[in-house]
Amino acid sequence: MNALLAIAQRDLVKLLRDRARLSVNIAFPIMLIAGLGTVLQSSVGQVTGLDAVTVAFTGVLAATLFQSTAAGMISIVEDRENDFSRELFVTPVSRMTLVSGKVLGETVVALFQGGCVIAFALIFGVRMSGGQFVALLGPMLACCLLGGAFGLAALALVPNQRTAMSVFQFLIIPQYVLTGVVAPLHGLPRYLDILAWAMPLRYAVELTRSAFYAGRSGYSTVITAGPPVDIPVVTGLFVALLMVGAMLFDYRERTR
Repeated sequence: MNALLAIAQRDLVKLLRDRARLSVNIAFPIMLIAGLGTVLQSSVGQVTGLDAVTVAFTGVLAATLFQSTAAGMISIVEDRENDFSRELFVTPVSRMTLVSGKVLGETVVALFQGGCVIAFALIFGVRMSGGQFVALLGPMLACCLLGGAFGLAALALVPNQRTAMSVFQFLIIPQYVLTGVVAPLHGLPRYLDILAWAMPLRYAVELTRSAFYAGRSGYSTVITAGPPVDIPVVTGLFVALLMVGAMLFDYRERTR
């Protein structure tokens, strides 16, 4: 536990020292909520009868947490390049503890950014009760953990940071388009619908919206599967991706 918390603390300190990264990671979701949410109000709002800015907020919040934690796992490539990962490997702790510490650290970083997104949304006019905020806490944590495991599995074998950035953009941008981040997806062609359900971010977005709109009008409009599907899938993906990522990370370090 001490090793896990020490690794997590290191990632948090690195964020606080990197103000440029912090500013960009907070500004991007704010622009999506304020910009696209307002633009889509005339179309999405009229069709669904819901506030498009609020709908966009729930999706962008989930995507921000997922993306931030996943992007933070690029630091494992940086650690490999400066040989810090070799120093970690000589410590008497398991490989799973090492990667779990990385995921935990980036989760704390992402939750801080998610708090900033929520604060801006309230200022921008999104209505949220205390019950809705409490209901969002569990899905927010789930989005972070899933994103961290996804980033670990996707980037564990990548040789350098430049390649990692290219791979990450290739994996994340399609998920923003096909997972209903800004607006719920209905009536997609069959092949796109199958592709959308194959993307981990889809379940994170659905889980977040389910928590926010539970017991309120419009729930059936913004949700396509619901928690009975989303929770088992998110849990299974997290465990599977974390285990695969840990094995790939260990293999890469032992063979380089």
